[in-house]
Amino acid sequence: MVNVKGKWALVTGSSRGVGRQIALFMAKEGCNLILHSRSLAHTEKILAEVTAMGVEAYAVEAELSDPAAVNRMLDEMEEKGTPVDIVFNDAGVQIAYRDNYWETPVEDFTQSFMINTIAPAIICYRLIPKMIERGFGRVINTTSGIRNEPQQAGYSASKAALDKFTTDLASALPEADVMMNLTDPGWLRTDLGGPNAPGAVESCVPGIVVGAFLDDGKSGRLLPAQAFTGMTLEDAVKKAREM
Repeated sequence: MVNVKGKWALVTGSSRGVGRQIALFMAKEGCNLILHSRSLAHTEKILAEVTAMGVEAYAVEAELSDPAAVNRMLDEMEEKGTPVDIVFNDAGVQIAYRDNYWETPVEDFTQSFMINTIAPAIICYRLIPKMIERGFGRVINTTSGIRNEPQQAGYSASKAALDKFTTDLASALPEADVMMNLTDPGWLRTDLGGPNAPGAVESCVPGIVVGAFLDDGKSGRLLPAQAFTGMTLEDAVKKAREM
């Protein structure tokens, strides 16, 4: 199992929900953190929480619907000289729930794809080559299990595109200790999932992070977080190796 102590992880959407759970878990394991949100003000609380746990951390901001802002964020990280070892592309947006889905506007698709697909792709293209050069890297892209819901077509399509991007790029990774996989947190009570979701946000760990700790060289897998609920990290890693 990978020892993440002293490594650096970028967590997008880290100020709340699943992203916050990722940040707290990784800090507990001794991982240094780059905490992303749309505004530095949003990450003040989580930044204080993780630094109090004894790890190094700093915050970055970027509106993920703006490719130029995403690149500025990556430029800032590069200027700081941070070797990003692990990426959690967790941030996402569900634009609207369209009861009259026959009138779904094109903006549902363009906004969804910019944030849920294109921003993670930009991050991957910038950071994975450096991981390959250093000989280590983990990328975990957050997808969705939503199926057969035309009311959320833009969101679902953007996540399906992220799945395809991930599996395609994973197939091209060289034989280095660089791995890229997918995770699905499940339907959780978050701002995105809503108050009627069946799962507590805490149930996404350790499954949501298990891809960062795997060392079996396999990429392109879906590691659904709810398959590991209630497990220790060690047991979750053992189970994930068999998936």
